[in-house]
Amino acid sequence: MLTRRDMIRTAAATAGGVAASSLFTAHAFGLATPAPKARAAFRGKLGKLQILQVGVGGSIAPADRSELKAHPDVVFSGLCDVDSDALASVSKEHPEAFTCRDFREAFDKHADKFDAVVVCTPDHNHALVDLWALRANKHVYGQKPLVQQLSEVVAIEKAIAARPKLVTQTGNQRMGPEGRQYAVDILKKGLLGKALEAHVWIGGPGEGTDGYFWYGGLKDPIQPPANIDWPLWLGAAQDAPCRPGLISLQWRSSWDYGTGQLGDWCTHLLDILYFSYDLPSPMSVQAHTLNPSDFYHARGVMSTLTYDVSKQPNRAMFAKDRFVVHYGDQSQAPSRAELGLPPGKFWGSATLIVCEHGVIAVEPGGAIELFIEGKPVDFKTLPGVGKITARNHWHSWVDNILGQTTKSDGFVQTPFHYSVRIAEAGLLCAKAARFPQTELLWDKSKLAFTNHDEATKTIVTREYRKGFELPTVIA
Repeated sequence: MLTRRDMIRTAAATAGGVAASSLFTAHAFGLATPAPKARAAFRGKLGKLQILQVGVGGSIAPADRSELKAHPDVVFSGLCDVDSDALASVSKEHPEAFTCRDFREAFDKHADKFDAVVVCTPDHNHALVDLWALRANKHVYGQKPLVQQLSEVVAIEKAIAARPKLVTQTGNQRMGPEGRQYAVDILKKGLLGKALEAHVWIGGPGEGTDGYFWYGGLKDPIQPPANIDWPLWLGAAQDAPCRPGLISLQWRSSWDYGTGQLGDWCTHLLDILYFSYDLPSPMSVQAHTLNPSDFYHARGVMSTLTYDVSKQPNRAMFAKDRFVVHYGDQSQAPSRAELGLPPGKFWGSATLIVCEHGVIAVEPGGAIELFIEGKPVDFKTLPGVGKITARNHWHSWVDNILGQTTKSDGFVQTPFHYSVRIAEAGLLCAKAARFPQTELLWDKSKLAFTNHDEATKTIVTREYRKGFELPTVIA
């Protein structure tokens, strides 16, 4: 008798075995897509993909859960959160799901009850839970920026190499609609000529605000709320006191728990560059700021990433042997006059690529401005532009796991293969602000800045708490 477990495993082994680089549609990204194959119908409760969600509250977890449970072949069979109030509230929506506060318990005691894991914890525990899931042969949807330490980039890359049949996806929902996909199509096809450089910027954060980010000074320790298991919240991080605002939102600006504005947004801003040009690991980073990082990430940063593309298979896509990306916060956009563009204002956040024959700017939501010879052009009239179809970012992940590629054309927007490299770039920019005005030469193969021992010791990895060390995933 073919069980639910057998069906999920069989579908995952076939659909998930596709190399990450071929999970993009041919018409949108110029990449080969395997022909869809017939799959057993997934109908009835036993045929559904059973998902464990780690981190059920906060700002993004409810949206992820809502989108996924709208898929007809999904059921949430497990819920985990260090917040007992959030866990109790969400469990009312899924009364048949098991609950726990320690994610390790879910894998140790309930691993046979779920096939995939959605990870919505604060950044400092992303890699930890992702790796537990991969080691347990579970498909993973991991929230961005996927990792919080540069050393975790390599750990994730090794894990996905050891688990090539698993389908991974990162929380990059902005790549689902048409806009950003059109930008990739234009650049991938070289419709604007060879790439010269890129400018990327994010608006904010404000100073001393009580919102999503906090840069107003270190707050005094407090007793953790009664509903929070503080040691479990800390997870991979070292023992430290609870502080106001950290648990709800402001961990994002903390050096120990978040990745700052540049790290938090890199997946939504640098993605176009990686999908279009398949960039290698940066060779150097230099951050300029008047506010060096301490307990918090720096505010008011402009970083420069330099990539050596001289030996890349797609070297012909670049105008020079070095490709440079400028990435900053506080809406630090380039000069329009310098770029030969008409007077005006850029969006508060955008990704802008300068090519030989034109300039394209893309807003996070997907709006596009295209300039050729300094004049605005409707991008859809550019010869060679393909027909792009919007996709449900969450459902594509599910469809690929179940082998239902006819629903999503085999398309997963941001598999770990790409998102971990995007996170590497964002982390380099955010963390280099601890050594402002200093060019750091990065060698990922050695996990070291070859010209700066102190930076290597300070911003590459962390010491993990006992019991929360990163697991090793082997084939």
